[in-house]
Amino acid sequence: MMWEPERRTMTDAIRAAGAEALRLAKAGFKTATKADRSPVTDADHAVNRLLHERLLGAFPDDGWLSEETPDTDSRLSKARVWIIDPIDGTRAFMRGIPEFCISVALIERGDPVVAGVYNPSTDELFTATRGAGIRLNDRPVDLPPAHTDLLMLVGTRELHMGRYKSIEPWVRCAPMRSIAFALALTAVGRVDATVTFERENEWDLAAGTLLLSEAGGLVTDAAGRPLQFNRPQPMVTGMIAVAPQAQTRMLPVLEHVRRFMTDQKLTLP
Repeated sequence: MMWEPERRTMTDAIRAAGAEALRLAKAGFKTATKADRSPVTDADHAVNRLLHERLLGAFPDDGWLSEETPDTDSRLSKARVWIIDPIDGTRAFMRGIPEFCISVALIERGDPVVAGVYNPSTDELFTATRGAGIRLNDRPVDLPPAHTDLLMLVGTRELHMGRYKSIEPWVRCAPMRSIAFALALTAVGRVDATVTFERENEWDLAAGTLLLSEAGGLVTDAAGRPLQFNRPQPMVTGMIAVAPQAQTRMLPVLEHVRRFMTDQKLTLP
């Protein structure tokens, strides 16, 4: 199988990183505030170092893009780049809420080819390799039947500002604490969609994008375009992800959201 060494190395590294995150959650950690006013902990940095050592130690010619590593242009000349969010959902980690995760993706020429999203609190490792489907804890995933009641995970700020109020007759919206974990849950059909019209970083979305596509789901930016990664400015304007079994019912609802945003003179990309 293509990318099998990369998949094995990623799986071992991400599980070791999860164990380290749980150890620090129990032992205690320091917290700081970054320039963008988001929190960062000792655990974020420890997980980042462990993944860097394991992944680039095994594949030293690859590039690197991580939330907790200063970015450089060197990755742009690489055919392959690891895109990492050491702890997605740092606020959940700090509060002991079991919804944080570690997100890892290998990108080749803009597209994810190997990906893992690991929630160490629940010991759930969602993985995918391009062309080989999605797996949970190394077993193929059986997608559930379509839900009677639609559930969509959205950004907390967007939920509080009432952005999705117009679709409440058709779908229940709930806040997500980790967008990478939300994408994994969407890929395996536990929720019907994950949506944001805010700007997101590539490291939030790269792994989940492959999980969705390998599961047969839909994932695009807010304008409906396919996502591409390892760009000079690693940001994405909005993201729409729909579970495989929910597309027939969810897509008309999401079109309603687009119309609502247009009526409110909100800017779409």
